[in-house]
Amino acid sequence: MRKSSLVSLLAGGLAAATLMTSTQALAYGAGDFFTRLGIAKVAPKSDNGSLAGGAFAADVQDENGFAFTLGYRFHDNLGVELLAALPFEHDIALNGQNLASTKHLPPTLTLQYYPLGGTDWRVQPYVGAGINYTRFSSESSALGDLNLESSWGAAGQLGVDLLIDEHWALNAAAWYIDIDTDASLDGTPIGTVSIDPWVVMGGISFRY
Repeated sequence: MRKSSLVSLLAGGLAAATLMTSTQALAYGAGDFFTRLGIAKVAPKSDNGSLAGGAFAADVQDENGFAFTLGYRFHDNLGVELLAALPFEHDIALNGQNLASTKHLPPTLTLQYYPLGGTDWRVQPYVGAGINYTRFSSESSALGDLNLESSWGAAGQLGVDLLIDEHWALNAAAWYIDIDTDASLDGTPIGTVSIDPWVVMGGISFRY
């Protein structure tokens, strides 16, 4: 449910933006360096796995925070982008009670395809695929010393820029990220937490 509503929100934004196109030339393409920044919502999937031999059902809670990206267009239709953020802090419910928490940093590098790159459309959608590295920190638990291992995983991306002028644009983007972490409590392995979140960001974009 959480996942489908986020996809619907992004799809609605893309559809609305498409109605606002213009033929003014804005030189959107190869050679652009850009940064995008805004507020991001990290929404893990609803079932995050069972721990300690099935004794606990894990549910990682949603979190909002500031995020930004840095990117470069090396071709009218192709570019690379790195997603970064301030640490997100998530509560972790075990059997419905908030008994743990963690912070994480999710840098994600994607190769992007811009189907309208090199044209004079004000609306510039893009898709991307790449890799994510997630580092967990400041783990805490009422049950003992919790440790979550760093994670590597695949990532997919959808986004759109709505150009305002040659430098500024409104931006909406979403990433689906494969994040699985091995958990231990007091040094004893207790299972794997599958977070697999949608990350949805809305904000602005600036091209250099």
